[in-house]
Amino acid sequence: MTSSTSLRHTMLAVAFAVCGSLAPPAHALELLSLPLSAGESAAATKSAPGSQPQALTVDADESEDGSAAQAQGNVAELKQMVQSGQLVELRVTYNGSYGATLFFFPREMVYYVALFQEKRFWRVVKTQDENRADTVYAQFARKSYNLAEGEIRRTQLQAQKALLERVIAVSDDRARRLSADLAIARAQESQVSQRQQQTQAESAALQNEKLAAEQKLRALQQQVQQLQSQTEAGLPPGPPSR
Repeated sequence: MTSSTSLRHTMLAVAFAVCGSLAPPAHALELLSLPLSAGESAAATKSAPGSQPQALTVDADESEDGSAAQAQGNVAELKQMVQSGQLVELRVTYNGSYGATLFFFPREMVYYVALFQEKRFWRVVKTQDENRADTVYAQFARKSYNLAEGEIRRTQLQAQKALLERVIAVSDDRARRLSADLAIARAQESQVSQRQQQTQAESAALQNEKLAAEQKLRALQQQVQQLQSQTEAGLPPGPPSR
């Protein structure tokens, strides 16, 4: 072996020794090559520079169920607190059987805004924000106004119908009374007409009888005068009548 070949082999041995000291052990390489789990991958993605964070999503059904449970919880809580007399009623609006009310819990500075129907709480919002409480109350008041429009209209129509029925009943009674009076008047008029005809007929008959009686009287008077003249014929005249 020449001196140059021996020198090259020595340099290669030194290079391999340096590379071996800098390289990671075999088990470390295996760990680095293992696939990441889903959670580790998401965490790595979130922490990696330049990567975009992923928004959290909630199932729609779970969200609605949670809201319903919260609303039901607020309703039950408000009922209990009203019954125990812990709340102060700040505002209330009535529209037919619907309405909105704003309660205040002084001890914890909490507001309860409720939409109700026939004094039964329907929706309840609980908040410590005074402005939000006023906004929700105004919204509930408008909603109660809109909900009650049909109910109020029905009440008005029922009242108008009842009034018309009463007016119809009064008018019908008046018409029946007038019909009865008219029937009586017509019957009386018929009787009067018959009586007038009878009276006129009787008057005409009496007039004829009167004329006949007058004629008979005149004839009798003439007969009496004739008989008187015949009886007094040849007798001296009597004293003149005074």
